[in-house]
Amino acid sequence: MSSKIAIMFPGQGSQYIGMGREFLEADSGAGKLLAQAEEISGLPLKKLCLEGPEEELTRTLHLQPAMTAVNLVCWQALAAKGVRADYFVGHSLGEYAALQAAGVLSLADTIKLVTHRGRLMEREAAANPGGMAAVVKLEIEVVQEIVAEARAHGRLAVANHNSAAQVVISGDTAALAAAAELVKEKGGKSIPLKVSGAWHSELIAGAVDDFRNLLADLPVKAPQTPVLFNVTAAPETGAAEIRATMARQIAASVRWYEIVQRLLSEQVRCFIEVGPKNVLSGLVKKIVPADVGCTIMQVDTPTGVEEVLRNL
Repeated sequence: MSSKIAIMFPGQGSQYIGMGREFLEADSGAGKLLAQAEEISGLPLKKLCLEGPEEELTRTLHLQPAMTAVNLVCWQALAAKGVRADYFVGHSLGEYAALQAAGVLSLADTIKLVTHRGRLMEREAAANPGGMAAVVKLEIEVVQEIVAEARAHGRLAVANHNSAAQVVISGDTAALAAAAELVKEKGGKSIPLKVSGAWHSELIAGAVDDFRNLLADLPVKAPQTPVLFNVTAAPETGAAEIRATMARQIAASVRWYEIVQRLLSEQVRCFIEVGPKNVLSGLVKKIVPADVGCTIMQVDTPTGVEEVLRNL
């Protein structure tokens, strides 16, 4: 059976000042896409991406449309060279680039959605302050037990199941502190993350209904290429199911480990991270068994495109 290709889009945390610069300098199509995203979002995305300052780029309100636009600039360049995907996936925010690439959402509606999503999440984070921590060296079942026990001190949830030994938890500061002590007792390590909100937890669940209402008015098409969703780690095809899943995603756990396992079971053996940095590539390398031969690549410059074409 021939191997298949999965295109992966990163989310918040992969940004850097200067992202997309090489494409903007080399390809007029990149500038056109970013200009369209600027117009729809009403935000100075090009300046934020190329000049920052970092504290403004990393504001959730700014970062969600900026990151999504750069992800799509990178994909546009790769697709223009004839690269095709068997699956699209995205980590948290990255799922929106995946939906656009798969034909579920138009570019305009994608940028509109992530701009509103960023605004709603920023609103909820201000109203319900919290944080996130990466737990390493412990398996998901142990972390789930720790979360259940630490909830005596406040709201807490598993936000991301990133790999067999990396789970991100999210919630109230007191509950995170209690969880950190329990993690230490179990032989793991808890690493506080530099984030501005308790993403993928009940602290920001107040955004879900408002976002669901926004989704209700936008056209949603069946994917032309399968998308595995964060909430279910499975494909969805119906417009109603896609809308419901995307609304839930804001406060639900990102099942990345299961997504990659599903892709491997579907004979995906080429993973291409399309967008800034190589966070997802690193996670895939941790997940793929040693005896399974996979090609893992990353594209956020024209040089990266050429490397993909050579390897394919």
